[in-house]
Amino acid sequence: MSSETVVLKVKMSCTGCSGAVNRVLEKMEGVESFDIDLKEQKVTVKGNVKPQEVFETVSKTGKKTEFWVEPVENKPVETAAEIDNKPSEVAAIASAESDNNKPLEDSNVVSVEPDNKPSETATVAA
Repeated sequence: MSSETVVLKVKMSCTGCSGAVNRVLEKMEGVESFDIDLKEQKVTVKGNVKPQEVFETVSKTGKKTEFWVEPVENKPVETAAEIDNKPSEVAAIASAESDNNKPLEDSNVVSVEPDNKPSETATVAA
């Protein structure tokens, strides 16, 4: 078995709680090192261990235990106000057409069917 790092979130409210976790991990076979962060309620275990076995061993202390989940870093979510302030595709097309000195009412519109074949051309009336 290769060396593995297991990170758990463990509900610990005092040094007595972290001491209980410390005692079970000291006795666990295959553990090379571990770190108990009481403030973050985070337990990191390194060694030749299986994640599920570490989870079960720490759970035996009676402390609520779960696997640590790192937050996923995504690009920021746009708010409704930010979306409303963006120019739409239609406005961009209209702007491009008006830049060509073509009145919008004389523009041609192509209707496209789901199979991406043009079906007809219509003139937009003002």
